[in-house]
Amino acid sequence: MIVVMNHNATKEQVQAVLKRLDKEGFQVHISQGESRTIIGVIGHNTKDLLPKLALEALPGVDRVVPILQPYKLAGREFKPEDSVYRIANLEIGSKTIQIAAGPCAVESREQILEVALAVKEAGATILRGGAYKPRTSPYSFQGLEEKGLKLLAEAKEKTGLAIVTEATDTSNLKIVAEYADIIQIGARNMQNFYLLKEAGKLNKPILLKRGGNATIEEWLLAAEYIMSGGNYQVILCERGIRTFETATRNTLDLSAIPLLKQLSHLPVFADPSHGTGNWKLVPAMSRAAIAAGADGLLVEVHPQPSEALSDGPQSLTPENFKKMMKELKEIAAVLGRKVGNSNG
Repeated sequence: MIVVMNHNATKEQVQAVLKRLDKEGFQVHISQGESRTIIGVIGHNTKDLLPKLALEALPGVDRVVPILQPYKLAGREFKPEDSVYRIANLEIGSKTIQIAAGPCAVESREQILEVALAVKEAGATILRGGAYKPRTSPYSFQGLEEKGLKLLAEAKEKTGLAIVTEATDTSNLKIVAEYADIIQIGARNMQNFYLLKEAGKLNKPILLKRGGNATIEEWLLAAEYIMSGGNYQVILCERGIRTFETATRNTLDLSAIPLLKQLSHLPVFADPSHGTGNWKLVPAMSRAAIAAGADGLLVEVHPQPSEALSDGPQSLTPENFKKMMKELKEIAAVLGRKVGNSNG
């Protein structure tokens, strides 16, 4: 349930409600909106006990409203306004659409620096690159690990790009957090609840990819694990789901973007590279994702896709990425938005 405070409720009145709820053992989360404060109340017995507390009789309380959805903190009922996160000089969830681009895996110093400089010039604001790589086959390239993180840090220093990279389990979450501006939790780990709980203890944005077989509700409940731990900075990323179709790597569910915008206040990204598995389809799906309302994209870019150690067939060359960015800026302008930095 949520406790909606009056427009003119004082800090003392809010604290009095929090104290009353804490005394009864409820977990509370505060959403400070532009016009009023909303207190989310979580507990096993909220339905039975809250009415007996007569919270609406407390000074400053406007009303008490039940949350019907199973996801309490990620939903619009808890926070009607869109969430906007500030990372360095970037805003995620605002009118500016952020573009994260780079290789699937960091392979060498030369490779990551070349890509970072190229995507920055084209207008990207975030550098993506995997240092820890969960692969289907145990014989595939597993990433450079901490060495890869250090190379990403060097690329950040030279370009000013923010860094998004994946933590694959609880053992490398803390070291990834030392280097990354945004921590990615991949599709395979969307329901790794121990990892989600640990991510909830961090004060750093978490980019949560949708699992290949996950429903929208399951995805939002995974976000709820992170948020219930105290970290509200969750970015949802649609990266395709598994269907009967075999012509593409996954089926990119573009309808998830506007649907999430209705259900949740969290920013939404799309990953057309994993969503299709085919670089020729990435520009079209990127344009479509922007048109559907995405707040950002994750795009794989590699200087020589045919020699990539991971996901070469779905990676754009820097030249193709630059061409695509020009198209995205034209579409964004029609929607009253802008894409990436102003230099590209």
